[in-house]
Amino acid sequence: MYQFIYDLTGNVIISTLVTAVFPLVNVLIVALIGVYLERKISAWIQDRVGPNRVGPFGLFQTVADFIKMMQKEDATPTDIDGKLYNLAPVLVFTGCFAAYAAIPFSSQLIGSEVEVGIFFILAVSSFTVAGILMAGWSSNNKYALLGAMRSAAQIVSYEIPTALVVLSMVMLMGTLSLTKISEMQTAYFWNWNILGGATLGLSKFLLIPFMIVGFIIIFISTLAEVNRTPFDIPEAESELVAGYFTEYCGMKWAMFMLAEYGNMFAVSAIVSILFFGGYHSPFGYLGNSLGINWLIPYEQAFWFVAKGWFFILVQMWLRWTLPRLRVDQLMSLCWKYLIPYAVVNLVVIGIISLL
Repeated sequence: MYQFIYDLTGNVIISTLVTAVFPLVNVLIVALIGVYLERKISAWIQDRVGPNRVGPFGLFQTVADFIKMMQKEDATPTDIDGKLYNLAPVLVFTGCFAAYAAIPFSSQLIGSEVEVGIFFILAVSSFTVAGILMAGWSSNNKYALLGAMRSAAQIVSYEIPTALVVLSMVMLMGTLSLTKISEMQTAYFWNWNILGGATLGLSKFLLIPFMIVGFIIIFISTLAEVNRTPFDIPEAESELVAGYFTEYCGMKWAMFMLAEYGNMFAVSAIVSILFFGGYHSPFGYLGNSLGINWLIPYEQAFWFVAKGWFFILVQMWLRWTLPRLRVDQLMSLCWKYLIPYAVVNLVVIGIISLL
């Protein structure tokens, strides 16, 4: 693990620091690029221009906003619960950042090769719910409290279909390790789980429709878990100003934003690993063709990041295309449709895998 970084640096301390800092840098880059793309994509969809003044094509607009935000005064409302108010954004960001420890960016670039990687991610992501509730309660603001209550109900509900789909994939693959799940899908797209996986025989083709259903369910569920449109009722601007972080500003507000975009990449990474080969290339590796083995981990990291960004772009596209659901519609979608379909899918995949 990290051997290619160690070979480049020649120092185990430096290589450890590099691999430890990499997830944090990735979260920051995802936030900076994500905000810029969000503005540009919304502009294109709405027939506008978007950022175009700060730097070429407005590329430095997000950087300028970030610098401005770091200089802002930390304005704190009166009559709040100070300890919970200050702890909430840290807890939300911690839940997001900790999930990156178990995400394999390549066969050698992974924070911690734990055998229960997917279980670890599902567990630490629950910190977000506690942080959001703390933010809404401690702010002493009715809009923040309503947003926090909505978000907690939404995230807890949509974790169920997510967990059911993950359980079906774990049952099929026989492991909780994200690295092993990626390795089982090898380096060609016809071995990805979305197309039945690397299993041989008729069972591969029988699995394809249920893999597609599982992918749709987990994509919708993770979209709701990160509070993206059409599931953004916790921070519905037309109703709740900004939801659970209405009373936050400066870097505390930035931590919520970093967590949101970090979670967008994290859930995209999980979907990629479970159904789209993880860090594997769909067409094989250039390093194998040229006999350059050290190039393969970099190719894997490129493909993994590319898949993650593809799903982020789909999330942005949906935000500026679909209207927001009402609370009753959001809960009906989860409890009346996604959960029953996920249970049936789990049973069917289990039967086919036994065959």
